[in-house]
Amino acid sequence: MRSRAHKKIKKELAVVILAAGKGTRMNSSLAKVLHPLCGAPLLSYSVNLARELNSDNIVVVLGYQADLVKELINDKGLTFVLQEPQLGTGHAVMQAREALRDHKGPVLILCGDVPLLSSSTAAVLLEKHASSKAAVTVLTTYLEWPAGYGRVLRADGDLIKRIVEDRDASDQEKKIKEINTGIYCVDSEFLFSALSEIKPLNAQKEYYLTDIIEIAVRKRLMAQALPVYDSREVMGINTQEELDRAEEIMRERKKK
Repeated sequence: MRSRAHKKIKKELAVVILAAGKGTRMNSSLAKVLHPLCGAPLLSYSVNLARELNSDNIVVVLGYQADLVKELINDKGLTFVLQEPQLGTGHAVMQAREALRDHKGPVLILCGDVPLLSSSTAAVLLEKHASSKAAVTVLTTYLEWPAGYGRVLRADGDLIKRIVEDRDASDQEKKIKEINTGIYCVDSEFLFSALSEIKPLNAQKEYYLTDIIEIAVRKRLMAQALPVYDSREVMGINTQEELDRAEEIMRERKKK
């Protein structure tokens, strides 16, 4: 039986799944999102989550081995768009603009390499975003060793000022343990307006999706964080070891 939260979301939600990267740290020629987890490709878990949330408007951003991903993710209800070249997360979401031109409402941005996020957590994110009338709500978590992740700079309460990527962070900012998971809920009108403003003025020379936070703050719109206290839910898969760990967690879940 669907929860009330899922019913509320129905027909109002678009989902963008970022799945363009090669995943060089997997040490494999296979695209990262196609690596099997409990017998299914990593990407299928994000697609299934979008389906559980009753979204019928799902855009998957592809890059490396795009044709193979389309072939192996057998879901005719998906819209695939290509990110080529790959110039960062903001640039990836830009590729969904045309596919979502008629969508008015929230856009949930998922990562194709984060397979353990539950539909209940995602529903809480969507509910918080809707009830607060925020422009952008980002899912965060806390790590004891946050090196390598974007740090969340808080304002008052749940409000945030910006997210700074690890390579661009000061020594003081690197001490922050609250990190960006890469999962967002964003008002569609604000999202594509903000994406048109971001510039690759950073160490990576990429278009950072995180820059939409500062844009929202500058426009006096609400940007807020929702922490997930079980960081395993938002664990990204970047290595074979992390994939093995995710499989252990998923098998543990199935025993309960």
